[in-house]
Amino acid sequence: MAAYPPADEGHVPVLLNETLAALALTPGADVIDGTLGGAGHAEAILQAIAPTGRLLGLDADPAAVARARMRLAPFGERAILAQANFDQMRIVAGAYRLAPAAILLDLGLSSYQLAGDDRGFSFLSAGPLDMRFNPAAGRSAADLVNTLDEVELADLIFRYGEERFSRRIARALVTARPLSEARVVAAVIARATGGRHERIHPATRTFQALRIAVNDELGALERVLPQALDLLQIAGRLVVISFHSLEDRLVKQFMQREASDCICPPRLPVCVCGHRARLRLSVKKPIAATEAEVSRNPRSRSAHLRVAEKIA
Repeated sequence: MAAYPPADEGHVPVLLNETLAALALTPGADVIDGTLGGAGHAEAILQAIAPTGRLLGLDADPAAVARARMRLAPFGERAILAQANFDQMRIVAGAYRLAPAAILLDLGLSSYQLAGDDRGFSFLSAGPLDMRFNPAAGRSAADLVNTLDEVELADLIFRYGEERFSRRIARALVTARPLSEARVVAAVIARATGGRHERIHPATRTFQALRIAVNDELGALERVLPQALDLLQIAGRLVVISFHSLEDRLVKQFMQREASDCICPPRLPVCVCGHRARLRLSVKKPIAATEAEVSRNPRSRSAHLRVAEKIA
């Protein structure tokens, strides 16, 4: 299990006040947090829905669930925690007979995962290049780096990392094989790109791409959004916090589609799809962190919060 810092250190929930306002919580409500992470949002939600409201918290990372269990122990049976990817939300919520009034998805990595050395999420990590949220499932990032051919690896880095130097990076990684340590991989990438000077480390986009591929993050997001909409009560809120454009684009497109009475191609003269809006967009543009929050928590700089209300 991951060796993370104590529960009260290293974790700052992003857009906490904005998230609580968007969820529109009331005492006694049931809520699903599909991405427990450090449990900062979950703790605040449980306080807001006291004294009887329940929170179902999911996370694919067993270490995150263990940490959340300790942090949320004071809430007793009102905190229901399960180790599961959020694309299993329908099954898990059904087992506990939850009809949530609000659902939160805080995508991406937690501070603890970045700080831990055991799975190589950070390009500064001396640990193995693993990157699996659930270390017992699927292929590691090292498997991908060491077995994909150069073209496949370049395509992966470009598709999920939007990295314009993807081919140069893939060629360098293939040449340097075998690779197993995260910071060694980061050094190979930095050399391949000439250690270019940008706001972010030259390995950032490649590490993002490998993590997304290893955990099928975009596929899981596409699968969970319809489930969340089906599970929500009427007037329930769906709140999603994303940290890069690929996630945000999927969320935006889903919400816009489900907020439309017709999704036919524009060229058709009359509607033939029969689609009816099930969501109302609560905000037209995503909510971003304030300058004050960014100064306290630089990770919040790229956060975008979208919120919609179920109407049917």
